[in-house]
Amino acid sequence: MSFTLNSPDIPAGGTIDRRFEFEGFGCSGENKSPALKWSGAPAGTKSFAVTVYDPDAPTGSGWWHWFVVNIPASVTELKADAGAVGGNNLPKGASHVRIDYGVAGFGGVCPPEGDPPHRYIFAVHALGVEKLDIPADATAALAGFMVNGNSIGKASFEAKYGRGKAR
Repeated sequence: MSFTLNSPDIPAGGTIDRRFEFEGFGCSGENKSPALKWSGAPAGTKSFAVTVYDPDAPTGSGWWHWFVVNIPASVTELKADAGAVGGNNLPKGASHVRIDYGVAGFGGVCPPEGDPPHRYIFAVHALGVEKLDIPADATAALAGFMVNGNSIGKASFEAKYGRGKAR
């Protein structure tokens, strides 16, 4: 069985619905995270991390839209709006990492107007440790380093979103 990730809200290879757009920075979406489901995790998985990343953001380093760590190995999905700031909608034991919007929670898509549609990479990482040893205020870069250092498998899909021409 292969390790797979999908979303009932966002088609792999498709276009992200506007409701997942950020609210702020000139965007006016609902800023709610999509539901994600995975299966086929590799043997030895002790926890998961979920990430959403935009490699096309004009920052020189991309943009982290969501980063969840310490998801128990028994969990195989995150419900819609699991990314609400505060972590109340996350599975027990899981926590958000501060993303590039400066919050610990989900931050919706919001590419600059006029840019070609950006690619958003949704990923679930199977980890060989039950818990990442990172500070509560860790950056996404530090969490990414720890995830990659403890990864035993990864499943992902990509979708796109654009905001049209600049006015």
